[in-house]
Amino acid sequence: MLKGFKDFLLRGNIVDLAVAVVVGTAFTALVGSFTSSFINPLLGLVGGGGPKGMTVTVNDQDFTFGAFITALITFAITAAVVYFFVVVPMKTVQERLARGKEEAPVAVPEDIQILREIRDSLAAQQRPGGGTTQL
Repeated sequence: MLKGFKDFLLRGNIVDLAVAVVVGTAFTALVGSFTSSFINPLLGLVGGGGPKGMTVTVNDQDFTFGAFITALITFAITAAVVYFFVVVPMKTVQERLARGKEEAPVAVPEDIQILREIRDSLAAQQRPGGGTTQL
């Protein structure tokens, strides 16, 4: 039972998945820092400035649509980077590999080739104007 678990952990897919999770987490933190450092202040300026920029208060309830817009921008940046730096290159690699795997034409055995030549010769003799010579 432990051997099976060890084999499962050491498979290439699990290691690749772990690396992807770590890199994805680090990248999400980077994009989050970018949006909180640059996008939030810009939204604050557009929405009236100050620490509560892009916030509406109704009956002592704060509606922070600036935070929602920041989350949308974070998602859009993350999705764009994943698409252009992961999906598109992987698609290109898969297309190249698919082109490389095209099957080579199968060589026809010599006896089959000779039989085809005989068939074609007989068919040419049977056609009108194809001659009446016999073999």
